[in-house]
Amino acid sequence: MSEPLPVAVVGAGHMGRHHVRHYNEMPEARLVAVVDADLERARQYAEPLGIPYARDLSEDLPDFAAATVAVPTIHHLSVGQALMERGVHVLIEKPLAPNAQDAQKIADLGRKHDVVVQVGHTERFNPAVRAAERLGLKPKFVETHRISPFTFRSADIGVVFDLMIHDIDILLHLVRENVERVDAVGMNVLAPNEDICNARVTFAGGAVANLTASRLALKTERKLRVFCKNAYVSLDYQKRLGIAIMLDKNLDILKLAREKNIEDLSQMAGLDFGKMVHVEPLQIDDLDPLRTELQAFIKCVHTRERPPVSAEDGVRAVRLAEQTVAALQAHSWDADGVAGSDIFGQAAK
Repeated sequence: MSEPLPVAVVGAGHMGRHHVRHYNEMPEARLVAVVDADLERARQYAEPLGIPYARDLSEDLPDFAAATVAVPTIHHLSVGQALMERGVHVLIEKPLAPNAQDAQKIADLGRKHDVVVQVGHTERFNPAVRAAERLGLKPKFVETHRISPFTFRSADIGVVFDLMIHDIDILLHLVRENVERVDAVGMNVLAPNEDICNARVTFAGGAVANLTASRLALKTERKLRVFCKNAYVSLDYQKRLGIAIMLDKNLDILKLAREKNIEDLSQMAGLDFGKMVHVEPLQIDDLDPLRTELQAFIKCVHTRERPPVSAEDGVRAVRLAEQTVAALQAHSWDADGVAGSDIFGQAAK
């Protein structure tokens, strides 16, 4: 068994503090430092564990081989570069960068310095998603809903980079084709950037996705539906539940119609469709997504395998998020010709 990997957490805010907890509990990791621009916050999480803490990377810290970067997105490039230039492997929280240009620079730096760069799209490790992956789906239509109340935590970015980015990554992972067209509509209500967005993404091979994200809802909902030629899959991320309806296990419906010489399906109106369809619950484990993500990261550092969510995956997600925001901003409302993302701001002037 390999020795525990010495790791550090840079950024001990909302997400970073969870990385601190998990690393500290994992036998394959040895947490050696916590770094945060807010020194008191760094101390809060490091001191109970008896490990060093610092305000920035320039201070005297123990050597570490890998680090989580959980600072604000605008600092991902500068912090990631400082670490990679030291030969440190990095897990950078999602989104990889605030724009595709910076995201690509991070990917290039990873190759230049020959270090592992994994992106913190934790939803990829959700047990429900991993259960669906095992079906080997080839989606034709994908629908996602990710809505929640406003948290006031990420008001500096829009809902696309805040929430929809999760579903963008899952979408690109499921549909491995080039994006051909993006149409989007949305608006800001409470924050300077969009709070609601609906996007329609068309891929070169014909697959289509409809993504909806809102941070103005009164409830939290995170759902994914995938339609294929041979299957329909529905996932509830939050409840970690999923069902699959497979064509090969539902052929009895068609067989019944043929046996009864039914040419018009309306002749089967008296039958209970719900009892005829074979619905298969997905086998979902109870593993913690973030813990699984960190374990995968550490394994990749040891084996030098391609991370499950690579820097290139992160770049693609940021690029599609940028395209979505651009499409949203280009949309004009018939009522007044104002771009969707600024309808409330303009109306108030």
